[in-house]
Amino acid sequence: MLFWAITGLLTLVVVAALARALMRGGEDARPPAAYDLAVYRDQLKEVTRDLERGVISAADAERTQTEVSRRILAADAAQKRHEDTTKQGRGAPVVVGVTALVLAVGAFAMYSELGAPGYGDLALSDRIESARILRAERPSQASAEASVPAAPAPDASTDYTALVVQLRNAVQTRPNDLQGFTLLSQAEARLGNFAAAHAAKATVLSLKGQDVSATDYSEHADLMILSAGGYVSPEAEAVLEQALALNPGDGPSRYYYGLMMAQTGRPDTALRIWDQLLREGPPDAPWISPVSAQIDDMAERAGVDYARPAIGTGRGPTAADIDAASDMSPAERMQMIQGMVEGLSERLATDGGPAEEWAQLISALGVLGEFERSRAIFENAKQVFAEDPGAMDILNNVADRVGLE
Repeated sequence: MLFWAITGLLTLVVVAALARALMRGGEDARPPAAYDLAVYRDQLKEVTRDLERGVISAADAERTQTEVSRRILAADAAQKRHEDTTKQGRGAPVVVGVTALVLAVGAFAMYSELGAPGYGDLALSDRIESARILRAERPSQASAEASVPAAPAPDASTDYTALVVQLRNAVQTRPNDLQGFTLLSQAEARLGNFAAAHAAKATVLSLKGQDVSATDYSEHADLMILSAGGYVSPEAEAVLEQALALNPGDGPSRYYYGLMMAQTGRPDTALRIWDQLLREGPPDAPWISPVSAQIDDMAERAGVDYARPAIGTGRGPTAADIDAASDMSPAERMQMIQGMVEGLSERLATDGGPAEEWAQLISALGVLGEFERSRAIFENAKQVFAEDPGAMDILNNVADRVGLE
């Protein structure tokens, strides 16, 4: 309440000052013609004194007085024109009132949209700590699913729905049926039953055991997030981290990880992750469209003057790139991989990048056997992401796989 009282008083003071200026219309300002009149009148007096002292002749005095008088008339006319203009420029009370109202209401509306009454300007460390607390205390998957409104009935045929019911009954009697639970997860997702779909997918992951892939984890997280209405819960985050531990370059997982950072008060981290996804492409990747739709707003939230990169211009070495080199000779393969690794290393050192890219570089150097350099990059990355627990999890996971810890 004190805040609004102070701001209201300051607004009144400003409005009163502006209103006074509009009402007076600059009447206190002395025009140049007034100074000219004073000078010309002094000149007339000086001519009269010179004539009395005999310094100038009567003819010269008359000629000078005539010229000065002409100038006085011109200056007097200019002064009257200025006075008339000043009177016309004085703001009418209605105009002054409307202007004051627009200023007061506009200031209030702008602050209501952009401001935060009662909160001081937070330091960066405070903002990071606030985001950490928000992330640690956010709702669970179950709470999020309970708050999502019921979805409308899917447009599915009666026969298809009956087949799904049969499939549900069948897997209950065959708890180790990997194919059955895979089909059930897909079927439930088609019907919009995302909670049931991710539950079936969890069983699929359990049955696969050591054969589970990054894509499996990514699909599981996707279903969890859909069932929570687009919200990335702590449980979904844990699944995303498992996907990124197996494949730091997994596009869907990186998109959702960025979304999670945005939802927990770190739009700056989300912007870095999504910017890199745009740079890597490809243009037809399924995550490019949602990133493109949201990244400008994310940059505004992060306070960054952002220019979108061309899609697909910043791609680093992936596991697929390294596998593709298997048909080359050892020397050619090493040269190709070294070139891609050096390009990624140089870009990270110059422009920075998300934790997934640092993990990608650490992993690639491990594949090349450059463990000392990989360890140095890991130590550098830990300094960069010291305040980001999620990023540290990704880095620590890849360091474990490479054998740095």
